[in-house]
Amino acid sequence: MTLVRPDLVAEVSADRAVDHGGIFRHPLRFQRLRLDVGVGDVPRFGAGPVAAAG
Repeated sequence: MTLVRPDLVAEVSADRAVDHGGIFRHPLRFQRLRLDVGVGDVPRFGAGPVAAAG
């Protein structure tokens, strides 16, 4: 296992299409680096208002 330390925030687009096995059908697409947002400003995966709404 390789541990990483996030230094940059990237904006991606994602399609929510999921097949019958629960696998996402389309990959994420890189949009841009968000140099105006710090790593501490982004909620951890599975946390935050978007995760609560899902």
